Amino acid sequence: MKRKRKPLFLGVAAVLLGGALAVPAVTAEAGTPEACTAADVDIYRPPDRPSAPGTVIACRAVGSLPMVGSGTSMKAWKVQYGSTDAHGKSITVAGTVVVPEEAWTGPGERPLVSFAPGTLGIGPQCAFSKQLAGEYVDAYEGPNIAALLKAGYAVAATDGVGYLDGQVHPYVSGLDAGHAVLDMARVASKVPGSGVSPTAQVGLWGYSEGGSGSLWAAQLAASYAPELKMAGVASGGVPGDLKQVGAQLNGGGFAGFLVDAVIGLSVTHPEMPFDELLNDQGRKAIAKAKSLCAVGTVAQFVGARIENYTTDHLSLAGIYALRGPDGTTWGELVDGNKLGVGIGPSGSGARYEIGFPVLQYRGLLDEVIPAETGYGTRRAYCDAGVETRWKSYAGDHLLGDPQAINDVVEWLGERFAGRAMTSNCQAL
Repeated sequence: MKRKRKPLFLGVAAVLLGGALAVPAVTAEAGTPEACTAADVDIYRPPDRPSAPGTVIACRAVGSLPMVGSGTSMKAWKVQYGSTDAHGKSITVAGTVVVPEEAWTGPGERPLVSFAPGTLGIGPQCAFSKQLAGEYVDAYEGPNIAALLKAGYAVAATDGVGYLDGQVHPYVSGLDAGHAVLDMARVASKVPGSGVSPTAQVGLWGYSEGGSGSLWAAQLAASYAPELKMAGVASGGVPGDLKQVGAQLNGGGFAGFLVDAVIGLSVTHPEMPFDELLNDQGRKAIAKAKSLCAVGTVAQFVGARIENYTTDHLSLAGIYALRGPDGTTWGELVDGNKLGVGIGPSGSGARYEIGFPVLQYRGLLDEVIPAETGYGTRRAYCDAGVETRWKSYAGDHLLGDPQAINDVVEWLGERFAGRAMTSNCQAL
């Protein structure tokens, strides 16, 4: 069958993802806006030319954020900034910087938390910065941001890659996500009026897709953003093994996340077979998925099976076996995104050195991320000698996020205070 030209605006995915690519350390250029007066449309319009990672391209003061609530007075800005994609190419990302109005009364400089949001949907209308500002809301992590602000911390919340106009989000693409989280931390101090210090301690936090993004940021920090003063990472509901998660999702209640995933994967790897595999039902599913955010995606695709979207009724295993022009299989690209591979503590010589404490957690009744996936990522970190603590909650996947908020904020506070963390890897 003749290969169709693949759209360049599709982005990578939640459960099936591209391979890891080492990216050298980048020296971020200082942003130069004198004031944050860009129009809202300019935050989401791709610029004419790329900028260096960590550069503020445009910013807009937005005042309060309705999704966060009115309990804490704050200053907030939407920001467009430079980052790096999974292939090492310069790209542009949007996000939000939020700082409490109250002066920091703790020791040293006000700490910064770089926040990776959970699953929101793959179209640009689903961007976290838009939802925080009340433009469209089916997101659920406003309380997470509010808790960080209440503790006095500044927050840099990336939208993630692929939320500018005409783009599709590369759902759970580890390298894309990790770079975006780290560059979001870099730009916070460059936003005029933020008061964030470039030498502030930095914590990372995310759950579900954000759990993957924050943990990838932790793995990449030493090589990609060594100037950041990392204090710790808290990652929950982590889809660490994408093949295991894909098998769990296919045909189930959350199959929409898998649909988003295969769409995104086709963008990161346009050279791989994709368009020519689809039947009419598959093409309609793709168009629909790109028009929906998280709640709509789940509702639309309950029970969907990937086999029904291809002309040859290919299973996931059948798709994994397909090869691209250079002989690489889809399965190899997916395996290249597995978390916990090639990691080690500082000085170990590992590909990904992690020199700060790690907190991983999950809901015991999680129906989206298989237990073997969560425990497997934990074991990989412990076996590699990375300082790791594990915690479980009584809820399912959705409840595991809010149930952990107070514990995570307290844990980050202990890391910012320089207190030692006790690993519980010995409990394995």
